[in-house]
Amino acid sequence: LDRRLDDLAGSVSGFAVAGHFAIRNPEHEIAVRERIRSGCDLPVTCSHELSAKLDGPRRALTCLLNARLISLLSGLTQATQSYLQARGIAAPLMVVRGDGALISVDLANARPVETILSGPAASLVGAAYLTGQDDAVVADIGGTTTDIAVLQGGKPRIDEAGATVGGWRTMVEAVAMRTFGLGGDSEVALNEDSDGAPIKLGPRRVVPLSLLALDCPDLVHDALARQSRAESPGRRNSRFVVPLRASAAQLAGLTPGERDLYDQAVAGPVAADKLAGGTYRDAVLTRLVAKGVVLISALTASDAAHVVGRYEAWDLRAAHDGAVLFARTRDRMGRAAAPDAETLCRRILAALVRRSAEVLLDSAFAADGYAGMDLSRHVLSAAALERRRGLVRIDLGLNAPLIGLGASAATYYPEVASLLGAHAVVPEHADVANAVGAVVGQVRVTAQITVSQPDENRFRVHDADGPGDFTQLDQAIAYAEQRAADRARAEATAAGAASVEVRLSRRDKTATVEGREIFIESQIEAVAAGRPRIGA
Repeated sequence: LDRRLDDLAGSVSGFAVAGHFAIRNPEHEIAVRERIRSGCDLPVTCSHELSAKLDGPRRALTCLLNARLISLLSGLTQATQSYLQARGIAAPLMVVRGDGALISVDLANARPVETILSGPAASLVGAAYLTGQDDAVVADIGGTTTDIAVLQGGKPRIDEAGATVGGWRTMVEAVAMRTFGLGGDSEVALNEDSDGAPIKLGPRRVVPLSLLALDCPDLVHDALARQSRAESPGRRNSRFVVPLRASAAQLAGLTPGERDLYDQAVAGPVAADKLAGGTYRDAVLTRLVAKGVVLISALTASDAAHVVGRYEAWDLRAAHDGAVLFARTRDRMGRAAAPDAETLCRRILAALVRRSAEVLLDSAFAADGYAGMDLSRHVLSAAALERRRGLVRIDLGLNAPLIGLGASAATYYPEVASLLGAHAVVPEHADVANAVGAVVGQVRVTAQITVSQPDENRFRVHDADGPGDFTQLDQAIAYAEQRAADRARAEATAAGAASVEVRLSRRDKTATVEGREIFIESQIEAVAAGRPRIGA
């Protein structure tokens, strides 16, 4: 091991140590950790420090991800601390964890994997504080996505299966969040595959025309005026290509065709119909967007909100002229998208409301145990949402209030809630619920200890410092509860809590054999919580 450490010291950023049954006896993990620390200064993560659950492979994965994230998060926190120090701010730096709790920067640097989904979790904590609601469905709409989660008992509902990172299921306790490619900046397109609604939204985010026109008014207005004079608007009208600053590595990865198109746009935003290229151009643009070197600007729901008078922050003229052009665009059957701009924009907003209702239903179904069934698209769900009335009355909705978050929440969610028969709650500061949640959150730490019975009349406490045996169950339970409470209290204090309250709970597993109840194991959990210290 010592020779291997010498070989690795200059090529790795940290170490992960995982033993298959380390939560039952962490002795081997601890020994390896101390051996590594004696040989180098790199951070070391042990799997038993992150989870008290079985499933060694998944615990090892969680441990590995944590080790890989340490250098990334520590760089961010160090920069933040330097910023605070330069301005004479002595307040302690706290970080939001994935379950909405706060932890000290030192603990976050040691366990960065626990900060996964911290942003959505903070929004939920902020939603509970701003609305006073303990139980609700929360939808946070941004420009790119809509995030949906559930408040339960005033706290975010946690994903019992563990948070998913890069497609891998971890053991991190984080908010149960569902994310959909639907937002105010979702791209508007003709729905060529349906005889029903002519408009579809997203999932790609684009820059709203009304926003681009703030920075490039002459370009946008001149191009839209020129395109409006055409007898039959093309699909590339009211669309612009916005270059992004590309790294040398990104540029080196472009194909010749991609590089040619990028070079045409690199000097600044350009109207899409002015780009040279054949019929393959749209596909090349899509690849450039995916590679992060350009953005598309086009008509969005935010533009539609300007046209119908629901939003007034950006360039109304650009939004209106873009909508006029899009309304004249024809589908494969030769039908215009809409008779006029106002009708088109009402249809766009109706599509956003309807799709928002569908993703909320899917999220609520999943929370109730009906995941993966796409029930919101069922013919009966459609009949309920469209208020069809025949011999059978079909009703469908939410049994909890709907809290809307995001800058545009007040624009859309009252109508979404009405469609779902729910009470809409849009707090006054819905656009900063995330920041509010980070401020009002509590430090909360959980410590778990398992008590098992390996032999008759022998009860084993599986403590983080090593196992201990007792001849009486009540003695083992009392010891485990004390150890869990002490550890949770100590960790909460280390995490930045000023005063700590500890709550204990116990779950027993038993089996009945020949009419006799046999003790299997007991899970002892201590939850320590308190407000963070406000001074360094």
